[in-house]
Amino acid sequence: MVRVIIERRCQPNKEAELEKLLVELRSKAMWQRGYISGETLQSVDAPSLWLVISTWLDAELWKAWENSPERQEMVTKIEQLLVVPEKVSVLSFVK
Repeated sequence: MVRVIIERRCQPNKEAELEKLLVELRSKAMWQRGYISGETLQSVDAPSLWLVISTWLDAELWKAWENSPERQEMVTKIEQLLVVPEKVSVLSFVK
C-alpha cells in the first residue's frame, strides 16, 4: 500500500471553489481501481493550505489515476485556483 499526500495552496477567497472541485475529484477517485480511502483537510491556522491524503493499493495504480485524462481535466481546473503548483508525495508504509 501507498499513501499519497497532495499539498495545495489556494488563492485568497477561492477556498469554496477549491473545496467543491476537491470533493468532486475525490468522488471520481473512489471509483478507481486501487483506491482505498481518502480525506481532504484544510489548515485551521492557514486556510489557504489544503492537504489531500489518500491510500492506494500500490504506486502503479495511483500513477494510473494520476495520469488519467479524467483526473488531468480536474487538475487543470484546480490549478487555476492555486498560488503555486500542487506538491505530490507518494509514501510507502514501513514494514
